[in-house]
Amino acid sequence: MYRKIEEDLKAWLNDYKMPLMLVGARQTGKTYILNKFCQNNFANYIYINLDKEENIQKVFEETIDPDVIIEKIEIIKNVNINIDNTIIFLDEIQVSERAITSLKYFCESPKNYHIVCAGSLLGVKINRFKSSFPVGKVLIKYLYPMDFQEYLLALGEDKLIQEIKNHYETNEPLMKPIHELALDLYKKYLVLGGMPTLVNNFIASDLNIAHVNFELQEQIITAYLADMNKYTENTEGVKNNQIYNSIPKELTRENNTFKYSIVAKDARKIRYESSLDWLLASNMLLKCDLVKRNESPLKAFVDTDKFKLYLSDVGLLRALSNLDYREIILDQNELYKGVLTENYIACELYPRTKELYYYNFDRYEIDFLIKIDGDIIPIEVKSGRRTNSKSLNEYIKKYQPKYSIRLSMKNFGLENNIKSVPLYAVFCLK
Repeated sequence: MYRKIEEDLKAWLNDYKMPLMLVGARQTGKTYILNKFCQNNFANYIYINLDKEENIQKVFEETIDPDVIIEKIEIIKNVNINIDNTIIFLDEIQVSERAITSLKYFCESPKNYHIVCAGSLLGVKINRFKSSFPVGKVLIKYLYPMDFQEYLLALGEDKLIQEIKNHYETNEPLMKPIHELALDLYKKYLVLGGMPTLVNNFIASDLNIAHVNFELQEQIITAYLADMNKYTENTEGVKNNQIYNSIPKELTRENNTFKYSIVAKDARKIRYESSLDWLLASNMLLKCDLVKRNESPLKAFVDTDKFKLYLSDVGLLRALSNLDYREIILDQNELYKGVLTENYIACELYPRTKELYYYNFDRYEIDFLIKIDGDIIPIEVKSGRRTNSKSLNEYIKKYQPKYSIRLSMKNFGLENNIKSVPLYAVFCLK
């Protein structure tokens, strides 16, 4: 399946002096993408899983000299490495801090080494690196679950994507049967999410949502929770679990600004903040900050005490909430469909800027503020076809933005300077 990150990998080929590090949560497809890239672009390819190949892990404990490392890998793997046409993929590199440190010396070497690496919880490892992380010596790229456009590409819906893009630009409504087709695919995405394993299973099930093996989502969540215990101290692992499992409850609150008291009765910021940082660094959670002023740069006006949390994959949120897929497909649970919709928008927007913001004023709330072509644009999110909103109308009246965006199940349109964008077209936002 095609992933947008492949374009970044191709660009790296033109300037591969720095080792490349692919960061992302477990099961987002890092190993698959790098395997495919290495096989398609190099005559010779060496894969090393540092979590399983302890003998090579020990090499890094003994030396971080690139020439010596390559020499020892040749002996252990019984291969001859021609560095000009060979790429080395160090998977699960988070288990060896020395291996990460060695990337600096691979970068500084006069020889043209081709090194890529990946691993679960690399974001956490980077944030908690005990020695000096090789800043400026490693090209870091982030891989998130498949977004809605990648999902459509996997389903072979290239023509539908282009049709959506065209109507986003013109604001002209799609023909009703095409609009309804796109909405149906969108609702199924709310259920599946963007984990490649689920999308593959959906395709293997002949696009019949009833035949999807949803236990795969449960297995991913179980693996996430296991990582929290494996790579943390006991008390922190427990707190990580509590925060992660509290998200469905947090998001169903009318005012879903995160509160530590929802996590546990005795939860306080001073005790749980490091656990929250761990979950954010692991890319398991996404953070949306409240801004005190709707001015550029938004980051300068963040209220550090008020924020919302979303799961990094909408399908995992459905599974964690134990919500039957039919309730979404058949529109039987409007309340929680709204929760999933807001989480979906966060997952679509976050990978582009690594920032999410919302705004409160005069007892009203704007779901998201984003910058488009230098302008601060308010975004209102509606999970259904009803689009009446006092909050957005009051915002327009008070601040007179260049234009506004309303995301809903309604078709494309432009009225009263409000751009109506169907939920399936969020990927079109520049």
